[in-house]
Amino acid sequence: MMESRYVVANIDEIPSPSMLIYRDGLRENIAKTVEIAGGPERLRPHVKTHKMRNVIEMQCQAGIAKFKCATLSEARMLAEIGVDDVLIAYQMIGPNIQRLINLKKSFSGTNFRVIADDPIAVETLSAATSRAGVTIDVLVDLDVGQNRTGISPGPDAIELYILIDHLSGITPGGLHAYDGHNHQTDFEERLKACQDTLSVVRAFQAELVSQGLSVPRRVMGGSISFPCYAREEDLEPSPGTTVFWDWGYSRRFPDLPFKAAALLLGRIISIPTNTRVTLDLGSKAIASDPDGQRGVALNLPESIPGRQNEEHWVFECPDTTNLAVGQPIYVFPTHVCPSTALHRQVYVIEEDGTCREKWTVDARDRE
Repeated sequence: MMESRYVVANIDEIPSPSMLIYRDGLRENIAKTVEIAGGPERLRPHVKTHKMRNVIEMQCQAGIAKFKCATLSEARMLAEIGVDDVLIAYQMIGPNIQRLINLKKSFSGTNFRVIADDPIAVETLSAATSRAGVTIDVLVDLDVGQNRTGISPGPDAIELYILIDHLSGITPGGLHAYDGHNHQTDFEERLKACQDTLSVVRAFQAELVSQGLSVPRRVMGGSISFPCYAREEDLEPSPGTTVFWDWGYSRRFPDLPFKAAALLLGRIISIPTNTRVTLDLGSKAIASDPDGQRGVALNLPESIPGRQNEEHWVFECPDTTNLAVGQPIYVFPTHVCPSTALHRQVYVIEEDGTCREKWTVDARDRE
């Protein structure tokens, strides 16, 4: 059943497909994230979910001062707002190195940090920053089981950290360990898995310290594991999806207290049979990952999503008698982060259910 808080009073003024952001829900999710973390100073939230200045400003108003991002466009957005601690959780290679240097020169007051798992990439970055006369913090990216990027904790990772410490133009910024594989539905199982991951990171850190190396920070965890790491005072948890939340996380992790603060708006454009409707919400407006159901239509009870094309989405319904062409349909996306990137602007819904403002998705495009 769809909650009344999501019904938009002036829905006829909003085109579809589009993204709706509920300001009060967003504010509540930010407050819950801060509460779970034990204070805003503990957090380094990821901006990839929203890519918007307006959301960052709300997070800053809640006391959050350091952020994580994935692209140079997101990094620029953060610097332009005045954030002075920005971690780009991506290894700099190719032309991105010069782009990072240009960014640093344009925003000298922002401390840009990056991650690395490869000695050649580190040496290339060092040579470029040394020539340019700038310094960049580099965190070693540890592979703690995600098997996507990172270097396994061990001798090679220690050598990489030592290399960062010895080279000019870069400084050792600590450790980054993303554990996206820790998605256990049961909280106690998830907590145990996170504790095991943390033990590996702590043991690796102890080895670095024993060799006289400084490890100023440890950035760990995503939206699902960050409550487990929030109990540890020497970590920087970095949730992202918690600002908007999505159906994929909502149905799998009921222990997390977040609510939908972003929905997608579609409309019925065709009712071809008495058990079938088609929406204008195609794959160009909602994320096509992960595999499977891409969202749930909140005000199409008992509907079953079917074939989706670029501009169409077919639903099977028990009965279409009370439905009409043009009717607004509110969809809770399975994966909100890539859904946001499909929209240039979003429509902001106030507590009274009225939309009076639009926000730009500022970092939607690449730098």
